[in-house]
Formats: sequence, C-alpha cells, structure tokens
Amino acid sequence: MTDLDMQAVKTRIQSWGQELGFQQVAVCDVDLTAYAADYQQWLAKQFHGDMQYMAENQDLRCHPEKLHPGTQRVICVRMDYAESTENSLDPLQRSQQAYVARYARGRDYHKLMRKRLQQLAEKIQAQVGEHGYRAFVDSAPVLERALAEKSGLGWIGKNTMLINKKAGSWFFLGELFTDMPIPVDEPSEPHCGSCQACLDICPTNAFAGANQLDARRCISYLTIELRTSIPEEFRKPMGNRVFGCDDCNLICPWNKFTHRTVEKDFSPRHQLDEAELIELFAWTESEFLERTQGSAIRRIGYECWLRNLAIGLGNASTNNAVISALRSAEDHPSAMVREHVEWALRQHQV
Repeated sequence: MTDLDMQAVKTRIQSWGQELGFQQVAVCDVDLTAYAADYQQWLAKQFHGDMQYMAENQDLRCHPEKLHPGTQRVICVRMDYAESTENSLDPLQRSQQAYVARYARGRDYHKLMRKRLQQLAEKIQAQVGEHGYRAFVDSAPVLERALAEKSGLGWIGKNTMLINKKAGSWFFLGELFTDMPIPVDEPSEPHCGSCQACLDICPTNAFAGANQLDARRCISYLTIELRTSIPEEFRKPMGNRVFGCDDCNLICPWNKFTHRTVEKDFSPRHQLDEAELIELFAWTESEFLERTQGSAIRRIGYECWLRNLAIGLGNASTNNAVISALRSAEDHPSAMVREHVEWALRQHQV
C-alpha cells in the first residue's frame, strides 16, 4: 500500500477504536532505545521489590519486534475508568471506611479491553486483509507507558503515571502490535513543570525523586504485589487504603480534566467505593471469592485481603465494633493474618 493508503487506514483505525469505546487511539514505532537505560537503572536499584517478572524478559520489553516478530508499529489505546470526576481526598480521612483504588472497584478491565482490541484487529483485517498482530493489556513484557508516551497519548509524569492534557490520568492502556507500516504520531512532551504535589503527598515516601518510584515503599505494591507481611513502618501511613492507592492521582492538577467513564463494567460493585472496613473484614473466604469474581481484587487472595483490612482496622478510630471484629480473627489459621490482627489490636491498646 502507498503512504496515502496507510494514512487512510490509520484514520479508519482511529474511528473504529472510538466506536469500540477507546477514548483515544495513537500509533508509534518500536524503537524504545530512549527508555531502556532508565528501566535498567530502576531494576539495578531493586526498586521492583519482589516483582521478579519485571526483571525478566528485559530484551522483549525494550524490543517489541522481538516479543511479536514482524511488529513495525504499536497501536496504543486508552480507556477512561473514573466513575467520578471529583478528586477529593476526604475518603482517606474516613477511618472506618475502606479505600479501594478506583481502578479496582468495578470489573477487571483486562478482559474487556483485550476483547475490544481483538475486535479492532478483526475490523482492520476485514477492511485491509491479513496482517500480523497481537493484542496486549498489561499481560506480557510490554513497556506500555513508554509506548503510550511515544505515541502521544500523554507523558509519563513525575509519579510515573501517564498523564493526558485533556483527560488527566484515570485511564487504562492497551496495545495492538501490528506489522503494518502505519504513519506514527508525535510523542508527548512533559507538562508537569515545577509541580511536585504527587511526590509530596505520598504517605510512604515511595518516590526517590521525580519519575523514580521505589515500589517497595508504594502502598499499591504493598497491598497488591507483596504476598508476605507488610513492614511495620508502612502500616500506620497506609491508613484505610486496603487495595491500591490513588493519592498521587487525586492530587494531580491535571485530573481536573477527568472524564466520567461510560463503561458500566467500571462502576463500583458491592459498594466498594464506600464500604466499611468491618463489613469487608467479615466476608468469609467463599464470600470473598463470590464477590470478587471478575474483579482485580481476587488476584491477591483471601489471606492478603484480610491482612490489608486488619491494618485498616488498626488505623480506624477505636470503638467496640472494631475491636470485636479484630478479636474474631485472633485465632485465624493464617500466621500472617494473626500477626497483622495482633498489630492492629495493639494500636487500640488492647
């Protein structure tokens, strides 16, 4: 096909993407040379903690054409997920209420976005003919934020999140690797300026500097990726955050441009946007499995769920209901759960 044909194909792809529910579709090439050194330095500092998978397949992460041979371009997409345009920090001060990161309150986004990307690939194939492709949604060694920045979907902010001038940062990313030589978009330039609100607000001081996140100190890592005991130094700063952390998103001034999601699947389930700690701590394992079906929360398992909630209860205002809930788990079969329950009770001087 001629360059003109490829430009027409790209225009159609962007139109189809928006029809499928993606708020933006952009294209980049596969040269990630500019990102490789920073990524390797991040690993060398052990900032990835126990996420050993981040240290594996480094060559594939930095060379998309090796991950999926024949790839010439990456079609990058974003999908808004915020159920509210209000970016208030107030819920973090409600000590009896559990704070679940916004992205995890609804159904898991992986399947939904991968299905839409597959549909996009099929539309392309129906119109253009056979082409080599592979869809990714946080499911393989892909430097998705680097690709998204290079495609122009936004810039990687000081908090390491991708930020878009017209949409903030409450969105998911996905990629469609393709062997078609589609015209590329211009990369995004950073627009954080002198602002460092995200660095200053972090409860656990997880940022070693701008764009340098030490995951080992990050509440999202501690509550989701870590499968062992949470170090005591981080338990008080965690407050009521029981799955993930949104502080650096909530404080970001660019999120005044947040758009409310139109995807019903991203709406909060089981009132996870306002559930009480005691209520969630009372779930049995079967209730946990039932109520987190199709949710990103299920991946941490029931034991880590109770671990996180125990810390939240330890940080809650002292009352008989909180103490009673914690005492109900003093003899829990899990040594890790018992340890965090004991810590929580000590916070209430019990």
